[in-house]
Amino acid sequence: MAVIKGMKGLRYSTEVAGDLNTLVCPPYDIISDEQREEYVKNNEYNIIRLELPKGENRYKDAGNTLKEWLEKGVLKHDDKESIYVYEMEFTANGSKKAVKGFVSLVKLEEFSKGIVLPHEETLSKAKTDRFNLMSETFCNFSQIYSLYMDEDGKAYSTIDACSQDKPDMEIVDDDGVIHRMWCVHDEEVLDGLTKIFEDKKLYIADGHHRYETALNFHKHLCETGVSDKNSQSGYIMMMLVNMENDGLVVFPTHRIVRDLNNFNVDDVTAKLTGDFNVTDIKGRKEVEDSLYEMYKQGKKAFAMYFGNDSFKLLVLKNEGAVKEIMPKMSDAYCGLDVSVLHTLVLEKIFGIDKENMANQVNLTYTKIIDEAIAAVDNGKANCSFILNPTKVSEIRDVALAREKMPQKSTYFYPKTITGLVMNKFR
Repeated sequence: MAVIKGMKGLRYSTEVAGDLNTLVCPPYDIISDEQREEYVKNNEYNIIRLELPKGENRYKDAGNTLKEWLEKGVLKHDDKESIYVYEMEFTANGSKKAVKGFVSLVKLEEFSKGIVLPHEETLSKAKTDRFNLMSETFCNFSQIYSLYMDEDGKAYSTIDACSQDKPDMEIVDDDGVIHRMWCVHDEEVLDGLTKIFEDKKLYIADGHHRYETALNFHKHLCETGVSDKNSQSGYIMMMLVNMENDGLVVFPTHRIVRDLNNFNVDDVTAKLTGDFNVTDIKGRKEVEDSLYEMYKQGKKAFAMYFGNDSFKLLVLKNEGAVKEIMPKMSDAYCGLDVSVLHTLVLEKIFGIDKENMANQVNLTYTKIIDEAIAAVDNGKANCSFILNPTKVSEIRDVALAREKMPQKSTYFYPKTITGLVMNKFR
């Protein structure tokens, strides 16, 4: 099944580049222009200059910058093939948590083989951007975040035993998350993990665009005679985490609906009663408590906010309602809260089709409840929908059914940091 191997990771030489805390950054797709400027201002060698280049010739500039940093010794390759045990310690929902996995190379596989499985749809614009960057740098600056089943606990116990001493790298990000990394080049450990993963499937949690881009780029290199099937371009850097890890946290992504013509709450409510039990609720805390109770009971539910601190709790009456409309889709897909919302409300009642959703014509996404509420209160939106998080088991089941969830169905927290280790494959 999954083929993994160690790599001679590319890492910062802090003697040349400075404090590691000033060199790393969050994932490129959640960084504003203002944040980017601040990272570069704090340290000219911040990884953001490579991962998110700006300017008319930004991709070529990134390639030249990478070459310059290698020549200066800002970045150096490790001497030995290694895996990199990676732990994130953080607070979520008022509780302290930690999630531990490891970074290694993973052989790129077509999704059709069922070895590496996606769970969300992707956008072509983002893939074009990443392809252009890879064409100039031949480097993975950030790791794909993937999950695996570890029924006997062998994989976790192996990496846990390698991470009991002081970490080789440790930083604290802007959200207070502590990121630690241990470099492990013990050949026995690497061989053991390689064997353990021979019968495992991998489920992409975060990084679908980058994975698909790497696959397409490797094909391009093979077609042009630059690489072959055994070249290192046929592998990608991944962070691998046990799916049963207690520290895994998935936040919901809420929906903001805007610019609808003739929107009327009473008319919408009347239509909603066909598929949902509708309950009026006042107050954010009250609606969050109600949603959590529905989550614990396994019911399909979300809340509609329409202003004045007033919500409508929507609980699906017939759990087979989506399946009746989409009989070819799996039970796993049809049972998702986001599938219920998109199919029975956004499409059926509001007329927002899948293309509209993908292009965000009438729809905006946010993981922050306050933003979803404020958009309605300040008149920028007609209404918003507050959702429960998607369960990790639901992500697995949809992936196993070879289907993809609607866009923005999951938000894994925390995000892995960019810049601790990189994979330069040419």
